[in-house]
Amino acid sequence: MDLNIPFDLIVTIVNKGGSETIITATKSAGAEGGTIIPGRGTGIREQKKLWGIPIEPEKDIVLTIVPQEKTQTVLDAILVQGSLNKPGAGIAFVVDLKKVVGICHMCQLDT
Repeated sequence: MDLNIPFDLIVTIVNKGGSETIITATKSAGAEGGTIIPGRGTGIREQKKLWGIPIEPEKDIVLTIVPQEKTQTVLDAILVQGSLNKPGAGIAFVVDLKKVVGICHMCQLDT
């Protein structure tokens, strides 16, 4: 069944432990939840060493699927509550999803 409802994926990468703030922000802005994946950073701010050994700081990657009509509101909440306007706080970006299945609870069916 193809419902033709446009969705976006918001990917947010923050320091380990910051995912709860992001999830809270997205839910308050109308998202229904998210998926948290552990990761490691290799950006310019992560190039630190301890006794000459490179440190790869741990990151949280939060994946949030939202209807496109809610994307900007959710992204704004992530920016503000996650303090992403501060250097080294994290990054968020949006990917347009062509097809999504398995989230029928997010779709309003006219029956």
